[in-house]
Amino acid sequence: MTRVSPTRDLDALQHQVQHLPADSLLFLLGSRYCETDRLSDDAWRLFAHTPLGWPRVQAICDFVHTHMSFGYEHSRPTRTAWEAYTERRGVCRDFAHLAVSFCRCLNIPARYCTGYITDIGLPPPYGPMDFAAWMEVYLGGRWHTFDPRNNAPRIGRILIATAAMLPMFL
Repeated sequence: MTRVSPTRDLDALQHQVQHLPADSLLFLLGSRYCETDRLSDDAWRLFAHTPLGWPRVQAICDFVHTHMSFGYEHSRPTRTAWEAYTERRGVCRDFAHLAVSFCRCLNIPARYCTGYITDIGLPPPYGPMDFAAWMEVYLGGRWHTFDPRNNAPRIGRILIATAAMLPMFL
């Protein structure tokens, strides 16, 4: 698998599916938490007009960031991307699931990531490191980090795991 880009690449291109590396194809599939079958029509309705590549992924993050309200009280371990979309609330995991789902609906490989976000680059007072979820998206020949919950580049991410989330048919 290719490396993850630590910087923003606003010109990163979206690959046609037939030109994607074989090891990225798993990240186009729907899963228990990312119901691409239920979200596909809305994904195309919302984002078909956006330019391919980085601008489209950023439009997805912008939408998810403004569409949903964040709150720890909204946490539910069984919430799916479809439920997050219709309920319009959740925690960072739900923001990431929804953005991953929209990307996959639009043939953009996306994977769920979890880890810690540090306070590097943030103004005081510094809070404790926050356990968080975000996504990585395959554009321009490598993986790029996007965070639909915070919707801003942050340095100091400590990646614990990435997941394809098992396809519904497994």
